Amino acid sequence: MTSARSGRQSPAGAAPAGGGSAGGPPRPPAALELTVFAGDAVVVHPLPPSGSVSIGRSAENDIRINHASVSRRHAVLHLDPPLRIEDLGGTNAITVRASRADQARALVEPGKTEDMRQVSRQAIEIAPGDCITLGSALIVVRLAEAALSAPPDGRGRPSAPPDGGDLVVRDPAMRALYEQAYLAAPGLISVLLLGETGTGKEVLARAIHRRSSAARARGPFLGLNCAALSESLLESELFGHEKGAFTGALQAKPGLFESADGGTVFLDEVGELSKVTQAKLLRVLEERQVLRVGGRVPRSIDVRFLSATHRDLEAEVARGEFRQDLYFRLNGVTLTIPPLRERALDIAPLVQLFATKASQSFERPRVPAVSPEALSLLERYRWPGNIRELRNVIERAVMLCTGDVLLPEHLPAKMTAGAPPPPSQAGRAAAPSSERPEPAAPRGAEANTPPLRQADASEKQRIIEALEKCVGNQTYAAKLLGISRRTLVSRIQEYGLPRPRKPKQTP
Repeated sequence: MTSARSGRQSPAGAAPAGGGSAGGPPRPPAALELTVFAGDAVVVHPLPPSGSVSIGRSAENDIRINHASVSRRHAVLHLDPPLRIEDLGGTNAITVRASRADQARALVEPGKTEDMRQVSRQAIEIAPGDCITLGSALIVVRLAEAALSAPPDGRGRPSAPPDGGDLVVRDPAMRALYEQAYLAAPGLISVLLLGETGTGKEVLARAIHRRSSAARARGPFLGLNCAALSESLLESELFGHEKGAFTGALQAKPGLFESADGGTVFLDEVGELSKVTQAKLLRVLEERQVLRVGGRVPRSIDVRFLSATHRDLEAEVARGEFRQDLYFRLNGVTLTIPPLRERALDIAPLVQLFATKASQSFERPRVPAVSPEALSLLERYRWPGNIRELRNVIERAVMLCTGDVLLPEHLPAKMTAGAPPPPSQAGRAAAPSSERPEPAAPRGAEANTPPLRQADASEKQRIIEALEKCVGNQTYAAKLLGISRRTLVSRIQEYGLPRPRKPKQTP
């Protein structure tokens, strides 16, 4: 079978997107989403099943990338088969690097190690998993998160973790925390989860729900981010409303509490509730009844309450910003989740989990391993964004990795800039090589190097950004910077930047 996008033979056993196996019924096309990596930010946009989506810096686009290197109207993504990306003639041309399956096939072609194509005022066919560069931003079309829970399709892709597969507990402090949570889980007592943003409070809440009584565990688990809605919308979402209660209320609607009857309600960022909503929530906790907006008759509910916040609620109570009586109702049991920087033993298994999920969503046939050097950098990083930040970093690394191993150069520059070269690089430098070796700095020179001048620091940052934009390709980065590749290699060594691994030469 031949792929229309490149004329290469498709891998054995692969079925075209949206089709079925030979002789079987056709499968519906998988839902897709667009992941945008711009600087340290990672944003996921769901894509419609068909049509076109405009991409650019202007707010008029369907998908906005607010980055200076992206043109106001940069590209159009055409979703009707075949999937295509169209360049609209912005300042920076679009660069497309082939998907992992194409990369694997390219390695067996003489003299070809990667497939990077520039797109200027034209549309070319792409596939899920292709790495697309718009200015300094990277985008990739991938399988939507919902598709990852589907059973394996027999084509060798990694299967999605089962229910609770996001649960990684290796650190002793986390084990003790989960033991306390499981002791409280069977009862009806309210549980308050504290911790920094991104530490995994919802994961713990779902684990408590699964360990509840048998009847409640079979009931619904409904969560609401209290910081994401205005006060008027939040009240309607929590308590529901009757028909005609306000403009636009064309029919009655049950709220979150009613919908979760017999199950669990998880109130994330409960510290953001207004005083008015706090008073109404307190009445629900005390009476186990809700009154819809515009309603007259209370409705009884059977709901287990879990809540979470990154705020210090005791301090909020002392300042008069949070009701003390509500605080006492919510914290029947209080569990504080430690930040990721204090749970180094959890990082390696979390990296493996996120690499597996990313490989599946990018339709990568194999999950890349993580080099010891990269894992060391990940374990030493402070992780201000905790698990959510780690997941974004690993998704980005899997997208950039063209081989079978995640290396330091696949990590963000903030993790690698200034990091000492790993010992294995020193060993490789001493090994015989057919290429002319780079001149080595005198021993101890790094320790005696004065701080970078402002001009040097600016050049170093430009080199880092160029290497990120060109996915570690030194030849492309040198052209982008307007210098020779030899000069770029010299600057990389001078500034102590990690050298991207050289592609293997075909004999």
